[in-house]
Amino acid sequence: MNLQLLIEPTLVGMGYELVALERIGRGLLRVYIDSPNGIGVDDCAKVSHQLTRLFMVENVDYSRLEVSSPGLDRPLTKDADFVRFAGEKAQVKLRMPMDGRKKLVGNLVGLHDGVLNLEMDSGPVAIPLVEVESARLVPKI
Repeated sequence: MNLQLLIEPTLVGMGYELVALERIGRGLLRVYIDSPNGIGVDDCAKVSHQLTRLFMVENVDYSRLEVSSPGLDRPLTKDADFVRFAGEKAQVKLRMPMDGRKKLVGNLVGLHDGVLNLEMDSGPVAIPLVEVESARLVPKI
């Protein structure tokens, strides 16, 4: 069963976005949610209750459910994230080194035709999204 396909419509219907989903040993299921207004404890509790009911109906096997915000260093997991957070600083980890570097930090310019545009101190960089292993926002201090 594809849990993302099961969970995502429920969250969207509640006004939330599924950021990430992790299945961890011993039956732990961790769900990261976000919304334009941010996430609080009440949001996590509301989603947890709704998902618990959904999992009971759909017979999802798990022993513990954790619902939380993605944090200040939010992972960028979807194409839309790179557009939504344009102008924000991000750390991008590459699958293979580019100019001798696997980690790049700069401001997100956007995503066009599968190419991530990043403005670094050294200038603009265009990175094919297929070369990106992971990306996260850099928290503002």
